[in-house]
Amino acid sequence: MTECLAHMDEGIARAAENLPDLPVQEVIITRLLLLVGGTLLEELEGNLKPHGLNDSDFRTLMMIYSSPAGSASPTELCEYAQQGATNMTRIANVLVKAGLITRATSAEDRRRVVLSITAAGKRMVRKILPPLFPKVLGAFESLSSTDKRTLERLLRQVAVNIDSINHPDPRP
Repeated sequence: MTECLAHMDEGIARAAENLPDLPVQEVIITRLLLLVGGTLLEELEGNLKPHGLNDSDFRTLMMIYSSPAGSASPTELCEYAQQGATNMTRIANVLVKAGLITRATSAEDRRRVVLSITAAGKRMVRKILPPLFPKVLGAFESLSSTDKRTLERLLRQVAVNIDSINHPDPRP
């Protein structure tokens, strides 16, 4: 990883020589976020593959698992999982076929579909998550509690900034 970081820094420095307006620090932070995120995702995907799941499938399962009623509509899941309707249908089909969730019509509104976690889905979450804990903890072990809170706060700010760029407030 150290070599990768050095290569990244050298490449950005060369790009900055040719592009004087390049926001170097922001580019470095963006590349670091992508590098860290990609590495964490690769690790997660490796742990999910033996269970026949990928990140999108597991994120969706986790959202249903952690919802107050243990259920959610595909529309809600699309919004929070940042997935399109077609992909959410694919994800739901995978999870239903695996017996991790059920799909039913809402008792309150027959037009609404409800996805609910099964006992097998709950067992799967409890099987997959604990082995990930040491690696997650290890990734942040050199950070103090204050550092972690600061990093979380800053990343939330960046997320809100990105959202406001992608979805500007229509009010004048």
